[in-house]
Formats: sequence, structure tokens, C-alpha cells
Amino acid sequence: MTYEVLDRIEAIGGELKAHSEESERLGRLTDGTAKSLKQAGLIRLLQPTEYGGYEAHPREFAETVMATARHCPASGWIGGIVGVHPWQLAFADPKVRDEVWGSDPDTWMASPYMPAGIATPVDGGYRFSGRWSFSSGTDHCDWIFLGGLLGDADGNMAMPPKGLHLILPRSDYQIVEDSWDVVGLRGTGSKDVIVDGAFVPHYRVMDAAEVSDGTAARAAGRDETLYLMPWSVVFPLGITAAVIGIAEGALAAHLDFQRERTTATGVRVKDDPYVLYAIGEASADIAAARAELLANVDRMWDLVAAGKEPTFEDRALGRRTQVRAAWRAVRAVDEIFARSGGNALRMDKPLQRYWRDAHAGLQHAIHVPGTTYHASALSQLGVEPEGPLRLLI
Repeated sequence: MTYEVLDRIEAIGGELKAHSEESERLGRLTDGTAKSLKQAGLIRLLQPTEYGGYEAHPREFAETVMATARHCPASGWIGGIVGVHPWQLAFADPKVRDEVWGSDPDTWMASPYMPAGIATPVDGGYRFSGRWSFSSGTDHCDWIFLGGLLGDADGNMAMPPKGLHLILPRSDYQIVEDSWDVVGLRGTGSKDVIVDGAFVPHYRVMDAAEVSDGTAARAAGRDETLYLMPWSVVFPLGITAAVIGIAEGALAAHLDFQRERTTATGVRVKDDPYVLYAIGEASADIAAARAELLANVDRMWDLVAAGKEPTFEDRALGRRTQVRAAWRAVRAVDEIFARSGGNALRMDKPLQRYWRDAHAGLQHAIHVPGTTYHASALSQLGVEPEGPLRLLI
């Protein structure tokens, strides 16, 4: 692990922070911020070396996303979401890899994977239509991964349901400009996208189940540890890393705000044992969330590198740890925000944005704890979870 991209991110941290307010106002990253992230190489961390990428250890990816989010939450979120797409494209058909990266290794891809479209088989591929929400960073992307369901001859969902990941160029989908008016992570520009009857050739379609269980990577001939890592480890990693990085940024903003603050009762914060207790506890919880996430990805890497395939229980416990890390970090932010005083609510203070963005990050489906905790507990009891309990694991 060289951490050269992390060093570049730290070097431009002040610039990212300075532009974060403008990104929030625009409802997307500023063009300058996107250009700086490209120059730093953030999105190429998990990209294959044969296409100009770093093939970095996922721990390095997570730590770099955390640092980015600490300086600018929206940039960190884009790094975590858009940054994982090169990992999947690495084991897509070589023809689509060449289309995306052949002329520009800094080409960005958007998503989402939610199966909100129907792919009807036609000669040579599929006719595809649908509407998706939450396409983070989409204004700065030229391609997109979209989740779909296989359709029948009449354009209805085929039974049993079969999930697909379809890859489309920017010319085949529409970005809905006024679809991202939200309370948090405004600068991510996570807008809706629409596809209306686009033709998607077979080579630009991946079987969602084969992506999830690792079949797709092996079938593509990838034998690198990075690309044999479980999807349920790599995909959530950048998202949770962004949330933890946002929490670290919130803590830094809180400390900056509190250093010279005197409360309404005339007590200096430095002399207030209750606020100091909250700072100490929150700092420990955010540090623990970081350590939990990184230790989890290290453990999975070591299993795969040793030639072992993580079991469902391994993956379920890993997802449990990842989800809990996100919630632990955001609850710590709540504790310090509640003790920051009324002026922390002012829109010209950065703490309120970190607080809003941290909570927005918890709304991602990958952070819903219910079924993940349920499945992990059953696995520990020796019971094999079934049906929906296996989703996203």
C-alpha cells in the first residue's frame, strides 16, 4: 500500500473544504472539485492496472475515502460510490471495458443498482426502460451501471425474478435536473435518471447474482485478490467509509468551534466536564467505528488471499460490523452536536452540514440494520438464513 492518492487528497484538503459550500448550493460537485478528484486519482484506486488504475488494497481505498469525506462530505461520498464501479467493471466484458476506459482512464461511472427497470430480450441484447433515484455524482459521469429485472416478451417482469446490471453510455439516459432537493449530502448531486427504450447489447449486461457470488469475476479470468473479494464487502465499504469520514470531519469542526467558546452561563467549554466527557466518548466511538471497518476488510482480504472463500456467515458478520460502524459514528456525532450550542445551527458554520450529511448517509439501503442483524444472528446460531435475509449479503 503506497497511499499516494491519500497524500494527494490531503494536499488538496483545504481546496475541497473551501468548495464544499458551493457544491451544496449547486446541488452537485463543482466542476473544479470533480477535476481535482480526478487529478488525485481517487476513482482509479480499485481500477485495474491495465487500464491506468492502482488496484489498491480496499483498506487503502477506505482510508482515502474517509480522508476525502473529512474535508468535504459530498466529495467523500462520490469517492465511495463512484469509486467502487471500476472494481466491478474490471470483470465485465473486455469490449465494454475498452469502451469506457480505452480513450480515458479517468472516465467516471454512475449507478444505482436498484432494479427499477425492465430489460426485455431482443435480437442481440435487451430493450431497457425505467427510472432510478439516487444516481450520485451523475453530472460528472459518462457511463452508468443500472439495476434491472429480466422482462418477458410482453415487457413484464419475468418469473422467477432475475436481476441484471446493465451498462449504458451517457447518450442512453436522461438526468432529471430538479430531482435532488434534500436536507443532506446535497453536494453529491444524486439525481434521478430515466432510460426510455434504450438498446443494451448482451456484452454490456451482467448477471446480478453472478456479480454478488463472485462467479462473474472468476468467469472473466480475474485471479487478483482484489477482484475475488465478495461484492457485499467491497460495495458497502466506500459508502460506510464516507460516513465515518464525515463523522471525523464533524468532530474536527466541533473541536474548532469549542476551543474558545464560552457558554451562556459564562463557563468556558474547556472547564465544562460534561462537554469534555461527551467529546471524549464521541472521539472514542468514531475511532472505534473506523477501526472496526478497516479490521473487517483486512480480515476478508486475508481469507481471500489465502485461497479461501468467505462463507455466508463470514459475509453476514462482516456486513453486521460495517452497518454498526456507520451507526456508531453517526450517534457519536449526535452527542457532540447536542453540546455545541445554538450557534452551531447557523448555516455559515460547517458543523451543521456535517451533521446533516452524516444522517443522510445512514439513509442508504446498505446501512439498514434490520435484516443484516437478523441474518448475522441466525448465522451465529447455526441457522441458515433464507429469502430476503440473504439480500445484500
